Amino acid sequence: MGATQRITLAKGLNAGLRKAMEDDPKVLIMGEDVGKLGGVFRITDGLQKDFGEDRVIDSPLAESGIVGTAVGLALRGYRPVVEIQFDGFVYPAYDQIVCQVAKMHYRSQGRSKMPMVIRIPFGGGIGAVEHHSESPEAQFAHTPGLKVVACSNPVDGYWMLQQAIASDDPVIFLEPKRQYHADKAELDVEATPPPLFTSQVKRSGNDVTLLSYGPTVKTALLAAEVAADEGRSLEVIDLRTLSPLDMGPVLDSVRRTGRAVVVHEAHMNLGMGAELAARITEECFYSLEAPVLRVGGYDTPYPAARNEEEFLPDLDRVLDAVDRSFGY
Repeated sequence: MGATQRITLAKGLNAGLRKAMEDDPKVLIMGEDVGKLGGVFRITDGLQKDFGEDRVIDSPLAESGIVGTAVGLALRGYRPVVEIQFDGFVYPAYDQIVCQVAKMHYRSQGRSKMPMVIRIPFGGGIGAVEHHSESPEAQFAHTPGLKVVACSNPVDGYWMLQQAIASDDPVIFLEPKRQYHADKAELDVEATPPPLFTSQVKRSGNDVTLLSYGPTVKTALLAAEVAADEGRSLEVIDLRTLSPLDMGPVLDSVRRTGRAVVVHEAHMNLGMGAELAARITEECFYSLEAPVLRVGGYDTPYPAARNEEEFLPDLDRVLDAVDRSFGY
């Protein structure tokens, strides 16, 4: 891989996995169809051929068994990277993740580390069937002992995945599946990436702070472009880390703009937007010109593919929230 090249998110994640495996022989990949097939989204394409079946392991169709096996490997000094094929498939492993992965380090008083990454393609927009388009991030961010991050672009995918694998804490690594092959970005593999658990300002602005992560970062950036044509300056922040939240850039921005809109695909009720709204209100109350507003999925099960565009936050709904913020 050259020093600089244009890559998709899928290619960035693949290259990040490859680099991590080259750097540390204790890094293993496990999951359904990750070997010979290279994953349903081709994220692990070519890795089993180059690193062997002992390090890229095609597992049975049993998510609880995959994660449970990874727990044992992590306790023995390996760094397993587990792929959950689709977000809706993670629930059979939820008991293992919440009761074992999240608690092992704490209940052993620090003696037993849990260096494992659980990769989850999440979000909608690909026209999939039931159980293949979900946004379960709040359920994991609510669990003490888990780190939760969400990449939104090819460059972050490359660096953040390597950083997550190098962490001694268990990381839920969320990947926006509709972005896998959608856009390309310039990656410099010799650059110095920002730390893993940090938010980033993606576009500067003065009038409203737009907060998003994963698949909705692209939507927020598009909204900022359209709003600029209407004379409004929107600042867009990619949260990147959901647990722990990096609130420094968020609070600095809201204190300047006085307005905040949170955008995510997950249901609004008890979602990440609710936590962000609470923290912003606590820390920036006297700077706010309007309530913190949320744009998210509706509080229904994820709909059939033909209706998902009505369910997912889009440009019009984001711009409507901006307009409502200025109505106060």
